[in-house]
Amino acid sequence: MGDHGEQVSNKQVILRDYVVAGIPKESDMSVTTGTIRLKVPQGSDAILVKNLYLSCDPYMRSRMKKLEGSYIESFKPGSPITGYGVAKVLDSGHPNFKKGDLIWGKTGWEEYSLITSNDILFKIQHTEVPLSYYTGILGMPGMTAYAGFYEVCSPKKGEYVFISAASGAVGQLVGQFAKLLGCYVVGSAGTKEKVDLLKNKFGFDEAFNYKEEQNLDVTLKRYFPDGIDIYFENVGGNMLDAVLLNMRLHGRIAVCGMISQYSLEQPEGVHNLSCLITKRLRMEGFLVIEYYHLYPKFLDMVLSSIKEGRIVYVEDIAEGLESAPAALVGLFSGHNVGKQVVVVARE
Repeated sequence: MGDHGEQVSNKQVILRDYVVAGIPKESDMSVTTGTIRLKVPQGSDAILVKNLYLSCDPYMRSRMKKLEGSYIESFKPGSPITGYGVAKVLDSGHPNFKKGDLIWGKTGWEEYSLITSNDILFKIQHTEVPLSYYTGILGMPGMTAYAGFYEVCSPKKGEYVFISAASGAVGQLVGQFAKLLGCYVVGSAGTKEKVDLLKNKFGFDEAFNYKEEQNLDVTLKRYFPDGIDIYFENVGGNMLDAVLLNMRLHGRIAVCGMISQYSLEQPEGVHNLSCLITKRLRMEGFLVIEYYHLYPKFLDMVLSSIKEGRIVYVEDIAEGLESAPAALVGLFSGHNVGKQVVVVARE
């Protein structure tokens, strides 16, 4: 390798243009091949990585449109989309990272990425678990579940917990955290397969397919005759409306996501907000980026739980960068079973 590094081809997933309406489509993205030098520019504190695993997450939908005043920036049309991933360092100008290190954090949807150091990056110390876990249970979704449940919900043993989109990357963990704490846990999902997974693999007390329910208020009364103490919100819309009617006094709602609303031009209204007053409820939105300081504490707890078999994790693996657009789009029709991961390269 010369001073400037060799020029190699770099397959990339590019956003064609801002998605204007509705559910994203594969055709909103294209897979192209660029080139990249496998060397960090002289004097730069960037790191050059080979991407191994990429994470498909619902929040990425909002980045496909022009965002004003959001906590996150829009993708740039004509450029590779970005997200969380696991990668191997090939060259580094940064004192904290050296060649050969494994990292997880913000990277590009491409074979190789030049990452500037001000992005969220963690060095992977524990490789006795699958590396792909750092896109999920040991990465951003895991941290989201941990912060949302323990920090935002203030849970207590024996409480009644409901989780929507419960078999997804975050929901499957919140349910297991709640069970470890001794709570009664019910989840909703969109297929029989996912409902079975919740009950048989993740140990939820009950689960139901929301698509088969005529009246969600009646459904929730069936599973929670005494009401809900904690609702972990991932979907919004009708589900939130029904939950508000079924919350107990001083209940807590952690608002993690609202996937049912992301692709709507006009978000649906919520009618039962007066329940916040009558039941003295606390409803709080949160972003995982404000909780990353807890990552070491989180990692200790979850790693030991995985090793001792107290927590299980289900991934839906798509092979190859060219499968990434379909994998991302599939989140919005519930195509994935468990955490959606794209394998770019195995180590």
